[in-house]
Amino acid sequence: MATEHRRPLKSRGTAWAALAARGAIAIGLGPNQISLLSMLFAAAGACALMKPEWPWALLIAALCIQFRLLCNLLDGMVAVEGGRGTATGPLWNEVPDRVADTLFLVAAGYGMGWTDVGWACALLAALTAYVRLLGGTLGLPQDFSGPQAKPQRMALLTLACLLGALESWLLPGSLLIMPSALALIAIGTLWTLVRRTRKRAAALRARA
Repeated sequence: MATEHRRPLKSRGTAWAALAARGAIAIGLGPNQISLLSMLFAAAGACALMKPEWPWALLIAALCIQFRLLCNLLDGMVAVEGGRGTATGPLWNEVPDRVADTLFLVAAGYGMGWTDVGWACALLAALTAYVRLLGGTLGLPQDFSGPQAKPQRMALLTLACLLGALESWLLPGSLLIMPSALALIAIGTLWTLVRRTRKRAAALRARA
């Protein structure tokens, strides 16, 4: 993976991340295997999101989201800093992300009975990634800007799971948090898509 195409993450430079990457290498995990694990965590989290009325299910979903993000961090570190990149690494770096986003967002929509909104969130998330990658193929720097890039979407979904679990404990039968979060994700991701597209268009006009 070319380092200039990596998402800028402050956590990549932390001691705990370096220790986790070394641990993954020590037990024989390669970057592609870690990417596969991210999809497995997403599948487990998606199953949990289908039961938003169960507080423990939402807590499990929140944990799975964070493990998915940890895998997203470690696969690149093992590949680049660990020197274990493969020829198919760029595919493994992108495809599992699209699968994981779709699983989480669509499942959240189905769990709340907001299937159309869940699918809309997933489609918008895929399109924001597409515009980023398209910019790279056109010779432009990849644009990871928000306000609802992948880390921000997953942070909001994690917060919604935690607050939703608290809502279910304190107000049994109340399901307001997750629909609100999905609406915010849809609006924010659409904004991100428009913003990235406009920035790519401006860059292409400037280059021409």
